[in-house]
Amino acid sequence: MSDNAFGRSLASLDAALIVVTTVAEGERAGCVVGFHTRSSIVPQHFSLWLSKANHTYRTALRATHFAAHFLTADDLALAEAFGTRSGDDTDKFAGIDVDIDDHGLPLLRACPNRTVLERITLLDDGGDHVCLTTRVLAAQADGPFVPLRMSDALHLDPGHGSEERAIQP
Repeated sequence: MSDNAFGRSLASLDAALIVVTTVAEGERAGCVVGFHTRSSIVPQHFSLWLSKANHTYRTALRATHFAAHFLTADDLALAEAFGTRSGDDTDKFAGIDVDIDDHGLPLLRACPNRTVLERITLLDDGGDHVCLTTRVLAAQADGPFVPLRMSDALHLDPGHGSEERAIQP
């Protein structure tokens, strides 16, 4: 299969977008993530992939806990705030209402559908993303919702391109 055919096949799936937030040594980070899935039913595990180009990736290397915020179709502004700016040179949380949980995680008030996660392992297979496998510690759901999809955010320019990678974080 050609790279183009593979991309078209995946685009047809139209993945839901989430915002992942974390904190390490008082440093907050967050980014939009399109690669994520449940990875175990019992026990409950969730896996997500972070771009090595992002500030969130470098913070995640030191972090133990994460929050996955499930975006609704009405959350394009949050996708823009966390997906088009770089945490390297801006505070993505500025002007966004957050609560801080017992692990110090910033929880986005505007996203009531979220999961608090504890890191189990990080896998770096040499690609431009790393996989975090996590244990689900808590979940909050505000009922059914229509997710914000990748196709809804195609017009947004990412804060970093996938070709940008941390050499030595």
